[in-house]
Amino acid sequence: MILTRLGYFSDFVVYPALTVLLAAVGIRFGTDGVVRWLSIFLACVALWTFLEYLLHRFAFHHMPYLRQMHERHHEAEHDLIGTPTWISVCAFALLVLAPLMLLCDLSVATAVSAGLMLAYLWYVAAHHVVHHWHPGHSTYLYRLKRRHALHHHHDQERNFGVTTGLWDRVFGTDDGA
Repeated sequence: MILTRLGYFSDFVVYPALTVLLAAVGIRFGTDGVVRWLSIFLACVALWTFLEYLLHRFAFHHMPYLRQMHERHHEAEHDLIGTPTWISVCAFALLVLAPLMLLCDLSVATAVSAGLMLAYLWYVAAHHVVHHWHPGHSTYLYRLKRRHALHHHHDQERNFGVTTGLWDRVFGTDDGA
């Protein structure tokens, strides 16, 4: 969906605030302690890279409504196209935080949610960079940009990872770039 500048960049304000809020609540009122909270949080930051790969490969390229939206992004990659913040926040709240609050304690629910949200923010930021910035040729961001450009312009069935190529290598969808 094409967003206004405010809508497009609101993730960069909302998600850091939510991550800090969830960390404060989970650490302060949870029963597991800081080390366990941070361990779960970091594990979920890493888990996001796998979820990102799955979403991009299967949902964005094969589910009818999402595929149409994603094709628009491929056609107009410099436009401010993305998921409205209110939709992604509601998805995290309804699909992650609420179920975990029912199934686990506060520490686990907030650590998982905060880890996935921070990693989602990194995905949004990295995706913005690969489409709108010109990073130096020897940088991590340039490697991401190159991989993603190959996905957009060479073979849309390769290089699904935006923040990492790890899962493309694991599942054989890396083009070797």
